Amino acid sequence: MKKITFLRAEEEWSRAGAYSVRVEGMNRVHHIPLREEFDEHDGDGTRYIVALDDGYPVGTCRFYETANDTVTLGRVVVLPEYRGEKLGSRVVKEAENWIKELGYSRIVIDSRVEVVPFYVKLGYNMEAGAEAEMNGVFECVKMTKTL
Repeated sequence: MKKITFLRAEEEWSRAGAYSVRVEGMNRVHHIPLREEFDEHDGDGTRYIVALDDGYPVGTCRFYETANDTVTLGRVVVLPEYRGEKLGSRVVKEAENWIKELGYSRIVIDSRVEVVPFYVKLGYNMEAGAEAEMNGVFECVKMTKTL
């Protein structure tokens, strides 16, 4: 049985775990160029959750402030061999707990269209009038959750 632990990553050494999952899970699997996977929101000021299996990074997400009471959550990635184990839900819930502790009350996410049901199960709703738009190589729709 895997013993998954979670790390709240704010420093460079701990962000490296998030970055490694994203390289393996997105850059390598979906052939997303590094320049597109890593953007102006990566680095200082952005917070990351990193799921660890015996110290090895296997899942991640990030969030950053976009308004006084709102954060944008994204880059939710689980390594292929760990998918189907509800690890993505656990990563998002860990982020939501941290977001609440920091005093934010609203989360926005640009969800890939094919994973909208995943976020609906976690309590996210499509924004009124939201239409799917291309975001990099994925068709995405804006979803929100009030904490």
